[in-house]
Amino acid sequence: MATQPLEAPMTWTTSPRAADALEKALKENPQVIPHHSEKWDVSRSDIYYEDRWQPIFREMRAAGDLHKVEDSPFGPHWNVVSHRAIQHIEALPDLYSSAEGITILDKLSDEKLAELGRDRFELPMFIAMDRPKHTGQRRTVAPKFTPSNMGDMETEIRARTGELLDTLPRREVFDWVDTVSIELTTGMLALLFDFPWEDRRLLTFWSDWAGDTEIGLVRDLDMQRQGILREMGAYFTKLWMERAQKEPSPDLISMMIHSPAMNQMSPEEYMGNLVLLIVGGNDTTRNTMSGIIHAFDKFPDQRKLFEEDPSLIPNAVQECIRYQTPLAHMRRQATEDSEIFGQTVKAGEKLILWYISANRDEAVFENPDKLDITRENARRHLAFGYGIHRCVGARLAELQLRVLLEEMHKRRMRVHVAGDVERVRANFVHGFRKLEVEVTEF
Repeated sequence: MATQPLEAPMTWTTSPRAADALEKALKENPQVIPHHSEKWDVSRSDIYYEDRWQPIFREMRAAGDLHKVEDSPFGPHWNVVSHRAIQHIEALPDLYSSAEGITILDKLSDEKLAELGRDRFELPMFIAMDRPKHTGQRRTVAPKFTPSNMGDMETEIRARTGELLDTLPRREVFDWVDTVSIELTTGMLALLFDFPWEDRRLLTFWSDWAGDTEIGLVRDLDMQRQGILREMGAYFTKLWMERAQKEPSPDLISMMIHSPAMNQMSPEEYMGNLVLLIVGGNDTTRNTMSGIIHAFDKFPDQRKLFEEDPSLIPNAVQECIRYQTPLAHMRRQATEDSEIFGQTVKAGEKLILWYISANRDEAVFENPDKLDITRENARRHLAFGYGIHRCVGARLAELQLRVLLEEMHKRRMRVHVAGDVERVRANFVHGFRKLEVEVTEF
């Protein structure tokens, strides 16, 4: 890297999980996050935590492709809710820029930072860049996710998945999120980074703190997050320094070191791209792994189809990704005035692309609130985005999910929801904190 690493005291061993810290803050002061006054302000996390977002987006889609929200804790923005409008915007990356960030949370102005008594803390990442810089950095990591590399990785993924499934208790309640979803995805990330295996759960801890947008609205929690991400940066900088002394290897850190597009990154940019790869590789796949189990339990007819016909598994993967939509939104910013399906968007205005709504768009998906693993157009989902910013690790996510279903089928595993179901309280990451299940056989 171009400059010295960002130092921070190592406190992760005593820090709470991000979700627990936010819950505590909300219990102590429910107004710590400002009140939402507009009925279509879907930035509020309670509608996802309580799983009641579907009719709100359905009403918006019926009224139009995009809608302006003036009063929101995250500032004014456009809710883009239809499949066609999101595709249109993502297909025009020069007109609708990613450079201001990928989430609904705004960068604070210098004046606002001074008012809050905070320093600027920004983590550039290639998904939040425009061409040409985006192109060079994405090309650095993309070779890790080619079809040939996926073929090479499948044997190891299958072995690890099978070994884990064989350890699961039968007819005993346990948490699928922690035991299966987190363990499989965190282990996969550790392999991609060649990360010390004994510390792999740190990747989950960092991912959770990095992926919660509402923490940015709570000063004390945001400061705690900055410290935790600096710790992450210090840990990964140590790995960078070690790998820099070695021959090139196929792990993602070494690939960055030996890339002209990335080997002169600032510490902040290194941290930003790590956050991108960790959240992208961890939260998305892990929440779909949990979402599959929950959806099969909710739609037992679809679980029966899966059990009777394993040839449906590849399409079931696409349908489960559509149904779950593990990242609820992405954000763009207009670089000039434009017309989008009858609405005038001014230069500088923020557009929130609600993938979670596009994947339930009745104009594209028949009976969209139902899981249908035979759905002919399931692959049209937008859960991975569209255009130049489409998820670079999509093939790996699909592979992990396919292998999980194949290995479950091979063992004739039927997983029932048998206890608490707790969802993530967030407007960006869409998933499960806890999913208590019991394993039987079919």
